[in-house]
Amino acid sequence: MHLTLDQASAFAALPLRSLRHEYPNHIMHVLNSADDIVSPRAMHPVFYGCYDWHSAVHGYWLLARCARLYPTLPQQAEITALFEEHFSAANLQKELAYFQAPGRVSFERPYGWAWIVALAQELDAWQHPQAKTWLAAMEPLVAEIRSRVLSYFAKLSYAIRVGTHYNSAFALKLILDFARHRKDTELENAVVNAACRYYMGDSNYPAHYEPGGDEFLSAALTAALLMSDVLEADVFPDWFAQYLPVLSDIERLMNPAEVSDHSDPKIAHLNGLNLSRAWCMKRIARRLPENDPAAATLSAAARRHIEAALPHVVSGEYAGEHWLATFAMLALEPVN
Repeated sequence: MHLTLDQASAFAALPLRSLRHEYPNHIMHVLNSADDIVSPRAMHPVFYGCYDWHSAVHGYWLLARCARLYPTLPQQAEITALFEEHFSAANLQKELAYFQAPGRVSFERPYGWAWIVALAQELDAWQHPQAKTWLAAMEPLVAEIRSRVLSYFAKLSYAIRVGTHYNSAFALKLILDFARHRKDTELENAVVNAACRYYMGDSNYPAHYEPGGDEFLSAALTAALLMSDVLEADVFPDWFAQYLPVLSDIERLMNPAEVSDHSDPKIAHLNGLNLSRAWCMKRIARRLPENDPAAATLSAAARRHIEAALPHVVSGEYAGEHWLATFAMLALEPVN
């Protein structure tokens, strides 16, 4: 089950609509005075659409990735126009100023932070004539996020293992990819040290308790995916064998989550869980020996999860359509 041009086009159509869609809007906003009572677009002139700030960020990531991977994508001109309209130095300076206002040290920590650096990485990889200009406008915000990452994970004593935006492993995975792309040794070492501190000693992880009713990430699998990138190829299989020793017996992890209401903004998270699980499973399987039974178990489970979730990505339900295509992209992309 690999991403096709038609699927990429269908996915790209969703953020192309949603990134200018200011309302409904779920804002997480610290008011320092009455002057801060403003519209979402006034607060966030770039990332005001897609229902919430972080979904807007990874909506742009999705567009840049689709455009980069598929030069014949029919929405190329629309994507360029959208970036040109929003990614100005003035607009991104306002985004930075929002972060730097009092009381916002934890704004979008760490999920939105991770998607900012993932977007920067994607713009850097995209051979579009304007991509470097858009990236240059982002760089002050990227530098702010990088500084916050270094500070935060140095003082975060314990991993946050929930299956929602506060999950530590998911953010560390995206940040590690960015650090390695930029050859940022300081940032890479900070991520690796945090990952080993949090997860290296894990064993017999209680994955049979997953999922929670509104999760879109697997705490078990995101940590394993991160460690598959952190540990050497000859070390990771032994770590994984201790971490989830009888994988085939963990039915609630290996089978797709049931989604009872695709229009409910929280319950619909479980569609994203099924996609993000598949993303993790495919990549973990590739880092295990071919004859390891866990590799086949994970590959088969990934297919079941994709089959369960894919019909609900383009569904007409804004609760899912404003963000699910990003995770469908991750689930369907080939594994390097």
